[in-house]
Amino acid sequence: MYALRVVLAAGLALVGLILLVQIVWGYLNVPQLRDVPAAWPSTPRVSVIVAARDEERHIESAVSSLLEQSYPDFEVIVVDDRSSDRTAAILAGLKGSDGRLDVVTVRELPAGWLGKNHAIHVGAQRARGELLLFADADVILQPSALSRAVRLQQIENADHVTLFPDVVIPSSALALVVNYGFMWAFILARPWKTRDSRSSASLGIGAFNLVRASAYVAIGGHSRIKLRPDDDLMLGKLLKRSGHKQIVAFATGDMSVEWYRSLGEFARGVRKNTFAALQYSVLLAIALVLSNLVIGAWPFAAVWLTTGAERSLYSIAVASQLAAFVRQGIAQRAKPWLALFYPIAALITVAIVTAAVWRTLRRRGIEWRGTFYPLDELRANRV
Repeated sequence: MYALRVVLAAGLALVGLILLVQIVWGYLNVPQLRDVPAAWPSTPRVSVIVAARDEERHIESAVSSLLEQSYPDFEVIVVDDRSSDRTAAILAGLKGSDGRLDVVTVRELPAGWLGKNHAIHVGAQRARGELLLFADADVILQPSALSRAVRLQQIENADHVTLFPDVVIPSSALALVVNYGFMWAFILARPWKTRDSRSSASLGIGAFNLVRASAYVAIGGHSRIKLRPDDDLMLGKLLKRSGHKQIVAFATGDMSVEWYRSLGEFARGVRKNTFAALQYSVLLAIALVLSNLVIGAWPFAAVWLTTGAERSLYSIAVASQLAAFVRQGIAQRAKPWLALFYPIAALITVAIVTAAVWRTLRRRGIEWRGTFYPLDELRANRV
């Protein structure tokens, strides 16, 4: 029995070391947008497409930042998806002052579509650009961001450029859980491998997906992912699987987004896509919960509950994960002392995932922005 316990401790120590090496390696091998020159040998037209529903909190600053881009040839298409707040009025004011802004209003949602996905589809149909930029309605871009992204696309001859934004996180509790989640998501997504055609790694980040229009049409656009709450991830997956070149970069200092304002808002916000990201598989959900408990929480208790070789191995597991957490936190400007609460982040993540999956199963679907989507229909949209 003792030998089996040592094997478990050794396995978790190895996992911790692999995690740390992967985090360090990944950050060294994912390019920074700020290192790309804001100049272009050619300037293909870019159509920026934004889906907005009840976005009065951010829409003015987000759209204004788009209209202030230094890139010489672009249009901005904002699709107002049945908003009930001041979004429409704010957009009307912006449209009156800049002819590059096209505002489209969706009044009814067709059957078989998620609202956001349909709005993006509508915007893409109106687009005239050689490149399509799908951006969220709360994203703030610095004036040179689009220029640098297009230049990166040209340097790499890529069909898809997606960017990690700076995430504005106003509370320590939220920063703890988000940084923990981002760390493990970074490892699972392997963004440094997306540019490798031999790798299955793919990624799409809703804040910024710059796609060659011909590639978007070739994969069937958003009509292939009508009912995917994780549409950004699935867009990246479809593009990569279809042989289109993809590259991921950090937009540190060039793009920011206030994702959620509190831990409670975050927990409610991820209800819609947690189960989707797990391919609606209960077995994958159980595996995720158990892995968080065994890898993320248990070693921190085991350091105090074991002795000898076990304790030494668990200490390696703990130190490695804390170091990886701190390294991830540097990218998001998270406070290093949050690492002290790492196992709490694992437990909170377990609670959020469990609640999201259970709620989806119990209600047999998800509710998103005032519309209910049955689980059977969501599951049928496989990618």
